[in-house]
Amino acid sequence: MLLGPIQTSPDPWTAAQVRDLRPFTPEPRQTARGRHAQLLTIAAARRLRCVERSGVGRSEDAVYWKAVAPTAVFKAAELRTGDDFATLPN
Repeated sequence: MLLGPIQTSPDPWTAAQVRDLRPFTPEPRQTARGRHAQLLTIAAARRLRCVERSGVGRSEDAVYWKAVAPTAVFKAAELRTGDDFATLPN
C-alpha cells in the first residue's frame, strides 16, 4: 500500500531554491474560527506567563500579564458574535 509519493532524490529542494520560491507562496487565509482559536491561545499564554512570573517573584510582571489576559478573551467573544463566524454542525 502506497501512502505517499516516492522520493526520487534525498534532497529535491535546496535552501536557495526554497528562498527563491518563498515570495510566490500565497499567504494563509485567516478564517474567523482560526482567529478565534488564536486569540484563545494568546489568552492562555498570557495566563501562563502570569503564573511563571509570580513563581519567580516578579509580582509587577505577574500583575500586568494577569490584567492583559482577558483582553484576548473579550476579542474572541466579540468575534464569536459576528455574522461571519460559522456555527458548528450538531
